[in-house]
Amino acid sequence: MDEDALSRDDVIGKVCLTRDTLAAHPKGFSGWAHLTEVDPDEEVQGEIHLRLEVVPGPRARRLRCSVLEARDLAPKDRNGASDPFVRVRYNGQTQETSIVKKSCYPRWNETFEFELEEGATEPLCVAAWDWDLVSRNDFLGKVIFNVQRLWATQQEEGWFRLQPDQSKSRRGEGSLGSLQLEVRLRDETVLPSGCYQPLVRLLCCEVKLGTQGPGQLIPLIEETTSTECRQDVATNLLKLFLGQGLAKDFLDLLFQLELGRTSEANTLFRSNSLASKSMESFLKVAGMRYLHGVLGPIIDRVFEEKKYVELDPSKVEVKDVGCSGLHRPQTEAEVLEQSAQTLRTHLGALLSALSRSVRACPAVVRATFRQLFRRVRERFPSAQHENVPFIAVTSFLCLRFFSPAIMAPKLFHLRERHADARTSRTLLLLAKAVQNVGNMDTPASRAKEAWMEPLQPTVRQGVAQLKDFITKLVDIEEKEELDLQRALSLQAPPVKEGPLFIHRTKGKGHLMSSFKKLHFSLTTEALSFAKTPSSKKSALVKLANIRAAEKVEEKSFGSSHVMQVIYEDDAGTPQTVYLQCKCVNELNQWLSALRKVSINNPGLLGSYHPGVFRGDKWSCCHQKDKSDLGCDKTRSRVTLQEWNDPLDHDLEAQLIYRHLLGVEAALREKHRELSAATGAGSVRTGPGEASEDPLAQLLQVLQDLQEAHSSSPAGSRPSGPNRPLALQT
Repeated sequence: MDEDALSRDDVIGKVCLTRDTLAAHPKGFSGWAHLTEVDPDEEVQGEIHLRLEVVPGPRARRLRCSVLEARDLAPKDRNGASDPFVRVRYNGQTQETSIVKKSCYPRWNETFEFELEEGATEPLCVAAWDWDLVSRNDFLGKVIFNVQRLWATQQEEGWFRLQPDQSKSRRGEGSLGSLQLEVRLRDETVLPSGCYQPLVRLLCCEVKLGTQGPGQLIPLIEETTSTECRQDVATNLLKLFLGQGLAKDFLDLLFQLELGRTSEANTLFRSNSLASKSMESFLKVAGMRYLHGVLGPIIDRVFEEKKYVELDPSKVEVKDVGCSGLHRPQTEAEVLEQSAQTLRTHLGALLSALSRSVRACPAVVRATFRQLFRRVRERFPSAQHENVPFIAVTSFLCLRFFSPAIMAPKLFHLRERHADARTSRTLLLLAKAVQNVGNMDTPASRAKEAWMEPLQPTVRQGVAQLKDFITKLVDIEEKEELDLQRALSLQAPPVKEGPLFIHRTKGKGHLMSSFKKLHFSLTTEALSFAKTPSSKKSALVKLANIRAAEKVEEKSFGSSHVMQVIYEDDAGTPQTVYLQCKCVNELNQWLSALRKVSINNPGLLGSYHPGVFRGDKWSCCHQKDKSDLGCDKTRSRVTLQEWNDPLDHDLEAQLIYRHLLGVEAALREKHRELSAATGAGSVRTGPGEASEDPLAQLLQVLQDLQEAHSSSPAGSRPSGPNRPLALQT
């Protein structure tokens, strides 16, 4: 699109990737795709409800077509709606329905008949159009029926997806430009929880036994996992064990395994091992809110100041300074000194905030760092390795968590937009300074970029602050850890929070066109609001009472970013609250979060009204009964694998199973090698023949899950949470 501030945005072109195209690239589509011309006749959406019958007639049999209703039609008019009518064409005859004004959810209930000729091959065409008084009518989509098939069935009724008109020739590919895209499609059927229990129990048993256990499933998983998918596997395992209360034990096992194969202290946790990737995922899942609290104010200040900062003399841009016409070039020395002072201020503020944050750090994160600190100190006890336990902690906290967040704050949800070039440079230099502090100001880190020398006094002071902070951070006993976890468990953590505009009502629920800005917070218990983020919250909707979360038609409030939360109050009466977001991305994030936390609620609605009840009728379908069931179906689409998702044990178990199934051949080969070496262990061949060998048990569990998937009806919804599709771009 080409953005226009005063008029509608202009369309430049589109890229269309079909499901088949994505399915042909299991590892994801990556590359340049040509933009193609956007033809309005191809941009259709929605469904139409039809009933087709072959009935007796006075001379010959007749084809009866009943046009009942349509839903989710494309809004073609400036008022955010359409004026739809339907044109039915068969055997040279055309008939039309009446026009329904200002609706994308029209109801016609009109019937047409045509004479059927024996052996006629012409199809029946049902096309929807938007009526325009002055200009040509806009095409809304069509459905084509094979009349020969209808002779056999005699009757057919249902909702049919409207199809585009692709009869026109299009401009040559490439003349409109190209988009570089990375898209991956994952299709997963999640079975009921009971199916995954053997796999979960087996993995948990391995972690509880640690390095003393008879099996080495975790090392085998790491050994058979390729580098490119190690991050995904680490995240799935971490989330699974986090849900089982074993995240600390899982990471402790990985620490011990990595320390056991590391001889040089300076290479510790520097590779992309399962331990490093799992710890990265752990900090993002368990420590993101902590990161926001420490880093958020500093990042905001950098973005607000927009100062020119540069320490590398070869990159300094000398600019004019002064006022009232008295300009003089700023010297390179002045630019370097001002830049150093700015960075010293930001680095000092960050280190001070970090030093004060010990109590704010989640107990499970502190306990995990305590285990890491102890294990490294046991492995490298000599005086010359005094700093190694500290560097082990900072290699994750600073180098793999804080520094990446400083360099790319949008990816860590610290900012809504990426930084411009000037701010990016400031953030990069600040991240380098944080890395130097994290490396404990070693000579090697100083030698890399000598022009960072002006920051050395602050870096040296920061090293002392950081060591003091880590000493306090890891000083947490088991009792304190349990007490902190118990206190946190009493407070439902926010799944999503931020400012929204709530629609106000006047008198007896009459809608007004104004919204009031409030700060909303969604937890696993309720949707609450407050005047400001720090104000006392008031519960608006109890989570268990939510029945649907859906978009609202643009014409209802003159905005395409409004959602509705349909719920029941304490008396059991249906209620609706309308909330406006500032952009379509935020709208989708809120809808996704609301659907995730309420997915297992009883009484979820199957249909709803995308409009509002204004005056004496619904604005969407013009029905006058306020308790009408709804003219559109509810959606369950969500965005998967966001850092603040509620834990979904079944989904993580399914993803782990899918990965293990992909490396099953390597696991079986490993099992044969181990069996040949020890002369023991075999996969179960019949009921009741369980094996003590964990790898043999794992192979049997994979076989059982494969059979469970095979016997699961294709396309049917299993009894339990189901996440059928994840589209990642």
